[in-house]
Amino acid sequence: MFPSLTANEMREIDRLMVEEMGIGLRQMMEHAGRNLSEVARILLGGELKGRKIVVLVGPGNNGGGGMVAARHLVNGGSSVAVVLAQDPARLKELPAHQHATLSLIGVRIGVFDSAEAEELAAWMGPSDLVIDALLGYSLSGAPRGSLAWIIRQVNGIGRPILALDLPSGLHPDTGQVADPCIRAHATVTLALPKRGLLVPTAKPYVGRLWVGDIGVPSSLYRRVSLTVGPLFSRGPVIPVEDGWSETLSRP
Repeated sequence: MFPSLTANEMREIDRLMVEEMGIGLRQMMEHAGRNLSEVARILLGGELKGRKIVVLVGPGNNGGGGMVAARHLVNGGSSVAVVLAQDPARLKELPAHQHATLSLIGVRIGVFDSAEAEELAAWMGPSDLVIDALLGYSLSGAPRGSLAWIIRQVNGIGRPILALDLPSGLHPDTGQVADPCIRAHATVTLALPKRGLLVPTAKPYVGRLWVGDIGVPSSLYRRVSLTVGPLFSRGPVIPVEDGWSETLSRP
């Protein structure tokens, strides 16, 4: 079995990374976004140039990782649009920093609510890939408000979705599927899979599962009673199951 952890164990890992190892959230966010953009490139057949990608961004650090990915995707030649589920003034400090950077480099950014269904559909348009960076492992209860509305709209549009850490609406520990929940083609989880991602009934929402390295030292896993070897000896992003080579065809 692939090693996994609970949301509380991941919170403790994050705390130890910052407080004892001096590895800040900004560093981890950069790794997360870079890994996400790399899996996007793999899904798109190894070529980002000319691809149309939409990034869905929530208010927390998961959204910040999505915006880091947006920057790397733009640098790779993709046409990227960012969909915010809230006013930029509500973003936390680090996501707000990423938002400011995207604004400076001219990335198209829009804020949407339930009164703008047609406009959101137009933004999604003929996109090659949608990235879900709405909610992370701290989800409590079902998505609500604009987050729930965006999830329903995006699932209904039917474009391929790549989720960051876990599909928005999926419980990180139990794998319980909320109403609504992103139905992803693939998911890039960070450090280790959250246990809910490995529950068989979650598979239709998780899709193909990848794990991205955010620089957690193996000694920290021992602090939460986990034994983890050198998972990333072959690279910073690995599939949970070997031998998978599926890519997304152009629409």
